[in-house]
Amino acid sequence: MDKRKKYGYCFAAGLILLAIVSIADITAGGSGIGLREIIRLVLDGNDGSIPGNIIWKLRIPRLITAIIAGAAMAVSGTQMQSIFRNPLADPHIMGVSAGAGLGAAAGLLAAGGMASGFSLTLAAFAGAALTSILIIAVSSKIKGADTLLIFGVMLGFIFSAVTSVLEYSSDEENLKIFYTWYAGSFTGSNAKDLIIMATALAAGTMAALLNHKGLDIILFGDEYATLAGGNVKLIRMVSMASSCILTGAVTAFCGPIGFVGIISPHISGRILGTRTHMAVIPFSIITGGIISVSADILSVIAGISLPAGSTIALIGIPVILYILFRGKDKTFQQ
Repeated sequence: MDKRKKYGYCFAAGLILLAIVSIADITAGGSGIGLREIIRLVLDGNDGSIPGNIIWKLRIPRLITAIIAGAAMAVSGTQMQSIFRNPLADPHIMGVSAGAGLGAAAGLLAAGGMASGFSLTLAAFAGAALTSILIIAVSSKIKGADTLLIFGVMLGFIFSAVTSVLEYSSDEENLKIFYTWYAGSFTGSNAKDLIIMATALAAGTMAALLNHKGLDIILFGDEYATLAGGNVKLIRMVSMASSCILTGAVTAFCGPIGFVGIISPHISGRILGTRTHMAVIPFSIITGGIISVSADILSVIAGISLPAGSTIALIGIPVILYILFRGKDKTFQQ
């Protein structure tokens, strides 16, 4: 089969599956709203009724948040696995999530019992942004991918240690707010939050797509990329900047969301039969959205309030174990 036709069929199937799980996510819940009423409210808009407010102020924002978060983490993970040439690399490996956690903990401590969800988000975003700036600056000085990888891991350990100290110094009420954020959630986003996350997704994805040729050649190693005429430092810096923007925005509003960035590139590469980034990056957006929305459905139908990070882990861990036991991932070959 021609590659273009195969990609077309795969993208069409992916979008259809995303639409199916999105419909399932909107209809899932214990409010007793019928499917016909949900369809009417989605088509006609919010009529101000209780069902209308549930659909338009709770379920639809939660759905959009899940799609954006999953897509952003997937694009970030695709780039991380390529520049580190590690099939288990994840956006969290950069330490951005740990930086966001440190910012949130510092904000809670500074609030002195007056913390709110909004102030927590601002503090988390500030921590993620400062960490991103630090990593981008260091990536311009470090040549080897392995060294940069170790730096990101060590940075995450340092931030996590400082966060633990700040948690110990905080009061019970602030700790409750912090742990609620840290567990990860797709709920509570308003229109401004969605605009910020969508803008970050667009900017990060555009940078990744513009850098797709560099990501393709760096898969074969720094020496090969240099011989092929690529600027390894520039390729890595653009990828790091893109991933930091994507991870920082999502982590600030949703908390640390793991596993999506690891498994989405593998699923996408496996289905498409290639690691060419011009194909894998867009398809990873769809795959990441499907995974996150599916996790949100699990959290809703469970009957208890489950954090998004836990439900995504239920989907992601079996895939990661498969990767580990399978050995070297063949999809990392062009």
